[in-house]
Amino acid sequence: MLNLPDYHIHTPFCGHAAGEMEEYVLAARGMGLPEMGFADHLPLFHIEDPTLAMAHSDLPLYIDKVHELQEAHADYPVRLGIEADYISSHLDELAETLALYEFDYVYGSVHFIGGWGIDQSRFKFEFEQRDINEVYESYFRLVMAAARTGLFDVMTHLDVVKKYGHRPTVDMKPLFNEVAATLAKSNVAIELNASGLSRPVGEIYPSLEILEIMHAHGVPITFGSDAHKPSQVGREFDQLLKLALSAGYTDYVGFAGRERIPRPLPASVK
Repeated sequence: MLNLPDYHIHTPFCGHAAGEMEEYVLAARGMGLPEMGFADHLPLFHIEDPTLAMAHSDLPLYIDKVHELQEAHADYPVRLGIEADYISSHLDELAETLALYEFDYVYGSVHFIGGWGIDQSRFKFEFEQRDINEVYESYFRLVMAAARTGLFDVMTHLDVVKKYGHRPTVDMKPLFNEVAATLAKSNVAIELNASGLSRPVGEIYPSLEILEIMHAHGVPITFGSDAHKPSQVGREFDQLLKLALSAGYTDYVGFAGRERIPRPLPASVK
């Protein structure tokens, strides 16, 4: 058992996850996780695609269902989170929507460079038509822009641009240092996300190189499985902990009411 929370859990509302929401809670409890949080995809404002995010009409239903589970499991912390895409042309709608609900935390994500869905398999051919170094530069500049908005508590799957195994051919450390400095100044944490281990890249988000830079700049961390079915809750958390310790971290942050709660990391993987 690892004494770490899983804050990145999806639901069928997003159109690409399976299982009843209570099954996710029971899975987290069964693993002995100290708490868990739902962070399903907020409705998109720039496109309508029921396979990517919940419909606008489903958002209040999602909120109500999490509240029901919080009441049903009153002895166990079930956090209300959300994963929101950063789209620069729709920040007003995003801010207005987030203000309607009392979230415990808001995850920020970058899935689009312009109209290109970078992590969608149907569009991965685009990588072969672009300069990979420019793609990385564009992606991380969007991450920094997202952090500066003040709308997000955590940036999730920080280097998801590597999902299909595409790597830059130049040294990106100056850019990564700029990202880390921006996150630190913006008071935004990052997430260690296990889902990359099951993607073509076969690596946790973010890489050890990036995580060491984040640690050097004092950027806090938290943890997420990015579960899309109950069996994925808490997956590979031993690997997440090993990575955090390898990068020099000794603590992480939990969340409640959008307030960060510092907590010590387990000293080792049991």
